[in-house]
Amino acid sequence: MTTVKIEMDGAVGVVSLAKPPHNLIDDAMIADLLAAYRDVVAKGARAIVLNSEMRHFSAGAEMSSFSDGKTVIQHNADQFFEFLDVLENAPVPTLAAVHGAALGGGLELALTCDLIIAADTAYFGQVENIVGLIPLLGGTQRLVQRAGVVRAKEIALIGRRHSAEAFERWGIINHVVPEAELQTAAMSLGKQLAAGPTAVLNGIKQQANLAANGGVRSADLEQVNLNNMIWKTADRERGFASFFSTGPATAEFKGD
Repeated sequence: MTTVKIEMDGAVGVVSLAKPPHNLIDDAMIADLLAAYRDVVAKGARAIVLNSEMRHFSAGAEMSSFSDGKTVIQHNADQFFEFLDVLENAPVPTLAAVHGAALGGGLELALTCDLIIAADTAYFGQVENIVGLIPLLGGTQRLVQRAGVVRAKEIALIGRRHSAEAFERWGIINHVVPEAELQTAAMSLGKQLAAGPTAVLNGIKQQANLAANGGVRSADLEQVNLNNMIWKTADRERGFASFFSTGPATAEFKGD
């Protein structure tokens, strides 16, 4: 992995975009990102924080890679669905910490995460139309999920840059914090997620993703299977035991 770095901070896998100068996305970077997610999960991460070491979270696509044939994910369904599966269906909660620009594909990377926290100086945009493209990595439909059809069309059709505060108000991102506090806030939330009952949180992710992608009925059809899955976990037993012995919110979960 040459464009993405990983670090384990306790049970939090920190995945950092690190492609100078602005984390412009191509197939090689996507491959590094998928490998990084798989690596931190294999190392025992119980939550993932996705951030950037560069000036921007990501300013979008490496446009030259479309011309020289180095980026073809936009034409390869298998590659595209692998990208979505690894990032959106990671078995642990994922959190994007965004500073600077998250434009085009950079916004689409953030939208694959379960939660997004942004610096108050960050800005966002689905700006592909200004170069004659549609959002290539599922951004439009994920904006629909988060903000509704009308707002998603406005964001993608006009291609304007928007403040973090606007995206928070529209329900696209979760929290806005002062830039100087971004990494501390992201790690605090990441550690809170990592301390939770990991398999149970994965079950909640599956419920939400099923409902978002296939409607409430789709999630309902898997409800009993998900109930049965989490019922077998040691963390569920710990939660019950602590509830009856010392009260609610006293369990120490271990992720199994």
